[in-house]
Amino acid sequence: MPRTLIAGNWKMNGLIANLAEVERVSAAVSPSSEGPELLLCLPATLIAAASSRSDGSHLKIGGETCHPKEKGAHTGDISAEMLKDAGASYVIVGHSERRADCGETDQIVASQAAAALRAGLTPIICVGETLSQRDAGDVLDVISTQMAGSIPENAAAGAIVVAYEPVWAIGTGRVASSEQIAEVHRLVRDLLVKRFGDAGRGTRILYGGSMNPGNAAEILGVDEVNGGLIGGASLKADDFLAIYRLAAQ
Repeated sequence: MPRTLIAGNWKMNGLIANLAEVERVSAAVSPSSEGPELLLCLPATLIAAASSRSDGSHLKIGGETCHPKEKGAHTGDISAEMLKDAGASYVIVGHSERRADCGETDQIVASQAAAALRAGLTPIICVGETLSQRDAGDVLDVISTQMAGSIPENAAAGAIVVAYEPVWAIGTGRVASSEQIAEVHRLVRDLLVKRFGDAGRGTRILYGGSMNPGNAAEILGVDEVNGGLIGGASLKADDFLAIYRLAAQ
């Protein structure tokens, strides 16, 4: 079974003062901790400081996006190499908010994931459908297309993570049913095995739609759910650690 990954995504939230929450999470997991892997993906402004404050702990730090290029005339962007240099070990690519707000296509997401691999980061590649796509019955086609287009050609099964995030359940308080989650996660697993062979059974698949301490146990018990990509509940150490402890049971 793939090792469970509990990953937080702070999005565009957090100032230096909020690093106290990172320190609380870091202090709660020892360097020798076994069980789920714990990760906080933070705004680029906080990565170096968070990495320093969590040094020696079980907590890993990641970024929220990266540019496909290593360097160059791309004002305001951040490369995967910069994230790595600041202390990150993971980076989220293809989050639905980036796809919608920044026009990131599957091709762009694949190039970002390739950049992460180039820099020695693990990309968390996000896929997911909108409410209109779900209502139209297009969920499996949408996910299949995004999977085919967003995973770079040079990827290895063990070097990437996939996160399923139903767009209609992000930040809305709505959560997909266990049956809906299971259907998509089974499809993602089948596509990974088709792409990578038996090695695809070891790729972690996270659920990323409004997971919180109240629903985490049920969601983490769904077949082929190997952890969570957690938004709002990751901003507070108590909530994030509550999910982590549920995953460790």
